[in-house]
This record gives sequence, C-alpha cells and structure tokens, in this order.
Amino acid sequence: MKILIITGGSKGIGKAIAKKYASENYQVYALSRNSAALKNSIEVSVDLSNPIEAETTCRKLLGELQYKEISSITLVNNAGRLGKISSLENLEREDISKTVQLNITTPLVVSSLFIKFLEKNTCKKQIINISSGAAKNPYQGWTVYCSSKAAMDMMTRTIATEQMGIENGVKCVSIYPGVVDTHMQTQIRNTNEKDFNSLQRFKDLKENNELYTPEFVAEKIYKMDTELLLKNGDILDLRNF
Repeated sequence: MKILIITGGSKGIGKAIAKKYASENYQVYALSRNSAALKNSIEVSVDLSNPIEAETTCRKLLGELQYKEISSITLVNNAGRLGKISSLENLEREDISKTVQLNITTPLVVSSLFIKFLEKNTCKKQIINISSGAAKNPYQGWTVYCSSKAAMDMMTRTIATEQMGIENGVKCVSIYPGVVDTHMQTQIRNTNEKDFNSLQRFKDLKENNELYTPEFVAEKIYKMDTELLLKNGDILDLRNF
C-alpha cells in the first residue's frame, strides 16, 4: 500500500495533488475543513488552524496507519494562508497568530507526529513541504507569510539533518510551486496597491496567462517524487524542473 497524507486537500494545489496521487493508486488522506468530494480518497474533516484539533486528528490517523502494511508513505504539508495583506503594524494579533499556526506550527506538530508514529516502519517515508519563493524574497504586506515560509524551509533542513543518520529515517524536502492560479492569487489581485506595491506584477501574470494551474503543479511534484529527484534536505523550485 502506498499512502499520501495531505493537509489542505480540498482546494487549489492540495486538491490537485490529492487527485493526482489517488489516480496513481495511492491511498490518499486529505485533511481539511471542507469536503471536496474527492474520488478514491478519504477526506478527514479537521480545522488545521486549531492546534488541539489538528494534533488530536493526526494522532488518531497516524496511530491507525502505523500498523498497516505500507510500501511508501508521504506527508504533504500544503495547508497555508496568506493572511491580511498589509504592513505589519496594521495587522491584528488574531490574524498573525492564525497565519503562523497554519503555515508553520501545524506543519511542525504534524511532522513531529509523522516521524514519531512511523519510527519503526521500514518503508519509504518522506515529508514534502509546499513552501514559496516568498521564503527568500520579501514582499511588502507579506511579513507574516514570508517569515512563516522561511521558517518552513529551515524546518525542512533541520528535519533532514536530524533524520539523516537514523536508520529508517524520514526524508524531508521543500518545494516552491511557482505562481499558481488559486484562491490566494485572487486575494492578492484584490489588494489595495498601497498595501502591496507588487500588485501590478501579479495582475500582469494573470492577464498574460503566466500562472501555473494546480494540475500542472501536481503533475510536476508527482514526477519529481516518483523519478527520485527529491533528495533529503532539498529546497527546490518547481520552475527549474
């Protein structure tokens, strides 16, 4: 049995990845608040921005999976949010906290549980973090998003370092998917330019049909995975493949 666990599997990139892996005979577990009526997948209802709910749900799922006959198991930390687009001094604590929780705290907790519960499993085990070029490039109005994605990349590198010398260790990588035509892009284009001085660039990408589709991203990630192009600790830009 080949298994894929993906957070934020009900829309955008997450939904496309879930559908792609399910079509390739993976047992997919899609974790999100809303159902996407995914075929050949098990949808797990959970609010990943709620730390207690996220941990409880993942403990239960991984507790069940650790005893199954598995040849491959992958966790994709995909769920995330941009949060309010504005300079840091204009953001409320609640918005900052929710973005940090979803973008880095939940991935840390879920990855910790993934490693712990599957410690004795000898199959292929990997964590794929859906990061962003914003981890390296600062954008006005994206302080929390950029910071949390940078943290995700360091999380990737540190997990890889910790697991490298462990027998049956977990491989961990980060992937930058490029600029993808999702709800997040709609949010960006609806921003006031005074809050986001790169607004016109993102509008131009849409008008010039230069955005990737979620399906294209899913195909590329599946290919990178199954053609063994993902090396432990890698931080990869999908646009280079």
